[in-house]
Amino acid sequence: MKQFEPYRLDAANSRLWRDEAQIVLPPKPFAVLKYLVDNPGRLITHNELLDSLWPETYVQPQVLRTYVLELRKALGDDADNPRFIQTLPKRGYCFVAPVTEWHGTERASENGKTSRHDEPAGFVNRTEELARLEGELARVTSGERRVLFLAGEAGMGKTALVDAFCRRARKARPASLARGQCVPGVGSRENYYPILEALTQLCASPEGESACRILARTAPAWLAHTGQAPSADAAAMERTIADLCTALECLAAEQPLILVLEDLHWADGATLDAIAALARRRAPTKLMIVATYRPRSEAMESPLKRLKQDLLLHKLGEENLLAPLNRLSMAELLSAQLAQKTLPLGLAEFVHRRSEGNPLFAIAIVEHLIAQRALVRKGENGSAEWELRAPLEQAQGSVPEGLVQMVELEIDRLSSEQQRVLEAGSLMPVAFPAWAVAAALACDEAEAEEMCDGLARRLHFLERAGEDELPGGERSAFYAFAHQLYREVLYRRQAAPRRAQRHVRIAERLGQLFRGREADVAREMATHFEAAGSRQRAVQALRAAAQHAANRQAHAEAAELRERALGIEIREAVATGKGNRDEKQGPQDERRGRRDELAAVRNRTAMRADLPTKT
Repeated sequence: MKQFEPYRLDAANSRLWRDEAQIVLPPKPFAVLKYLVDNPGRLITHNELLDSLWPETYVQPQVLRTYVLELRKALGDDADNPRFIQTLPKRGYCFVAPVTEWHGTERASENGKTSRHDEPAGFVNRTEELARLEGELARVTSGERRVLFLAGEAGMGKTALVDAFCRRARKARPASLARGQCVPGVGSRENYYPILEALTQLCASPEGESACRILARTAPAWLAHTGQAPSADAAAMERTIADLCTALECLAAEQPLILVLEDLHWADGATLDAIAALARRRAPTKLMIVATYRPRSEAMESPLKRLKQDLLLHKLGEENLLAPLNRLSMAELLSAQLAQKTLPLGLAEFVHRRSEGNPLFAIAIVEHLIAQRALVRKGENGSAEWELRAPLEQAQGSVPEGLVQMVELEIDRLSSEQQRVLEAGSLMPVAFPAWAVAAALACDEAEAEEMCDGLARRLHFLERAGEDELPGGERSAFYAFAHQLYREVLYRRQAAPRRAQRHVRIAERLGQLFRGREADVAREMATHFEAAGSRQRAVQALRAAAQHAANRQAHAEAAELRERALGIEIREAVATGKGNRDEKQGPQDERRGRRDELAAVRNRTAMRADLPTKT
C-alpha cells in the first residue's frame, strides 16, 4: 500500500484512505491516481496515461482534465500551488508528493478500531483545530498577545469550533470572553460595530462590573457606547484606538481575555485598524483575538487581505483553515444529528457526496430528506430508528429550500451581468471554460474570461481550475463551482427558453471549434442539444460519432453511441405522443430495425474478446 501525506492508496482493493476514512473514487479517476502515484517525481505525458489506461480504445484527451480535476477535489489539492498533482501545460502531469510504503502503524483504541484522535463529545473532526487554539491560549496565559485567523467557507463550522473552544477555555481556567459579529452593510455605516458589541456583551457578563470600572477609567467614550449609564461628557468624547487598546490590555492584565470577532470579511476599516494596532503593541497582556472569515469572499480583495498577510508575514498572527469533513466524520455528524448510532445503508455516503463535506449543507440535506418523507422513523410512536422509505437517487436532483435561499441571497448581491456569467457557467456539468460562457452569452471570449477571473477572485464558491488548449492552439481558462449545489441553483434560475438557447449556442460553438473532428465532441454536443429540447440534432450528432467509431473499428463505442441515440428517439416519441397505434407502426418498425442493428453490433463486439470496453 502506498502512502503520501495523510492518504493511503490500496491498489489491491481499489481504495483511497485519508487516515481512517475511505474516499470513494470512480474506477477511472482511481486508475489515473494509481498510475501517477506509481510513477512519482517524473513527467507523465497525456499520451502515456491514455495508452496505459485505455489501450486500443480511443478516448478524448479532454477526459483527463476532468479526472484530474475530480482528483484534486478529493485530495484538497490546489492547481496553482499543488501538493500532489502538478500540471505541466501541453505536456502532462507529475505527482510531486513523496510516496512511501505503508505498513500499518495506526494506534488501536480500546474497542479495537484504529483511532488517531479522541474527539470531544458532540464535536466532529475538529480536534486538531481545537488543539491549535488551546496551544495559542497557553501562550496568551503566559503574557503573549496572539491574533488567530480562523478561515472557512460558509457552513464549514467556524462558529461551532469557536463555541467549543470558548467552552473548553472557560472550563479549564478563569478567562473573560467578549464576542462581536460583523454584519453585511453595517460596517459602511457604523465604525467598530463588532468591537462595540463585544464590549457591550462583556459589560453585561458576570464580570461586567469590573469591566465597566476599567473602561470608565481608561476609555470612557467606549463605555458610553455600551449603554452602561454613561455621563453626558463621556458620550461626547471621541473614541480612539489608543484608548481601546489600553482598555483591552487592562482587561487582560490579570486573566486571559478572548476577543472573538466573527465574519471579519464584513468588517469596517476602523475595526481592522484596531486589530492591527492591538497586534503590534508591545506591552505584556493576556489578550487573544480570534477572527473568523471566509477566505474567498469579495472582501478578501480589500484591507482584510492586506491585514492578514501583514500580520502573518511579521509573525504577529496565525491562520487555521477549516477543511470539509471526511466520510467518517460525516457519519459521526449524522449519527449525532439523528441520535442514532447505526445509520441507514448509504445515507452517510449520499449526504457526504451531496454536501461535499460541508456540515451546514449536510444537516440541511438530512432535514430535506425528512421533510420529503424519504427518511422516516420506523414504527408509529416516532421513537424508533430512522430508515429510508424512498431510494436516495430520487432525491439526487432535489435542493433543500434553505440552501436555495442561502445561495440566492449571495447571488442577489451581484450585478445582473455577473449573475448572467455564473448562470452561463452552470450550463456545463463539471468545469466550465470561458469560451462556453462567451458562446452562451454571445459575447467576446476575452471579455468573458476577464469577467470569470474577476468573479473567481471575489467569490468563495467559484475558483479558477486551470487552462485548456483549444484545437486552433488558443488557450481558454476554465472554472469550477466550489459546490455542486451552487451550480444547480444557478441552472434553475434561468428561464427555460433562455437556458435552451444558451445550450444550443454552446453545442454549435463546440462544432465550430472541432470542425472536421465533430465526432470527438459528439457526446457533449448531444448533451447540450438534448438539454435544449433539440433531440433530433442530438441524435444526428450521436449517429455521426457512432459512424466515426465504427470506421475506426471501435465497435463497443459505436454500439454505446447508437444505444444512446436510440434512447433519445424513444423519449422523443413518448414525449410527443404521436398518433394512434397505426400511425405509430412506421416509427416502431424503424426503431425495431435500429434495435436489430444495435444487437448485431453488440454480437460482433462480444465475439471480439480482444476489444476493450469503452469507458
